[in-house]
Amino acid sequence: MIRNWSASAAAAIRGTSAPVTHTLVVLCCLVFLIGPASGLVPADGSGDEPLTGQRAYFQRWGVIPADLFEGSPGALLTPATALFVHGGWVHLLGNMLFLHVFGAMTEARMGRVRFTLCYAGCGYLALLGYAAANAGSERSLVGASGAISAVLGAFLFLFPRARVTSLLPFLFFLPVRLPAWVVLPFWAALQWAAAGRAADGPGVAYLAHLVGFGLGLGCAWVCFGRATTVKSAPAPAPEGENQP
Repeated sequence: MIRNWSASAAAAIRGTSAPVTHTLVVLCCLVFLIGPASGLVPADGSGDEPLTGQRAYFQRWGVIPADLFEGSPGALLTPATALFVHGGWVHLLGNMLFLHVFGAMTEARMGRVRFTLCYAGCGYLALLGYAAANAGSERSLVGASGAISAVLGAFLFLFPRARVTSLLPFLFFLPVRLPAWVVLPFWAALQWAAAGRAADGPGVAYLAHLVGFGLGLGCAWVCFGRATTVKSAPAPAPEGENQP
């Protein structure tokens, strides 16, 4: 999905295994598979029992805004645990696809420690920000979307000219390769528009996406500064010609 930028950057990325990104993907998948939302655990029962188990599971490990601001020490941990819990197969696979595509390159550029702190810290704050805006809600909020949105924000700063394959509805979902500086701000604008229309409660936490995206962008700026942004490599000269 990603195009080359410069020879040195491409070589560095190809030689990096992105262990943090891959570990996060594996952990999220394992947590989902052993949880009630996967539908693969026989002990969850049948009929209405799985739904009851899912609600209890999300309430235990997810963020409940109303509980978070009552001062419960246990509730303060839920923005961290919720990053590894997903509500269904589509929720999980969509998040893991974005994390795999954008996380590996962002980790290669930021380094393992900075990437881990950015992912976990921004993800926690994104869920906390959503909870603060919906402080009276008693519905649970789960998912790594806030943290992955932070990865998108960092990617935009670090690789603004990277070509990303996108599926655009108004082009009948035909795959189009566009620069990250076009795709990701457009995605953020859609989250902003959706957040403005969203009803109370975390059906889809668009606000958490926006908070995470902004935090990730700021994190990359603080860590590297504008001068270190990777630029596109010039097109190779035809055979027999010298490049300037």
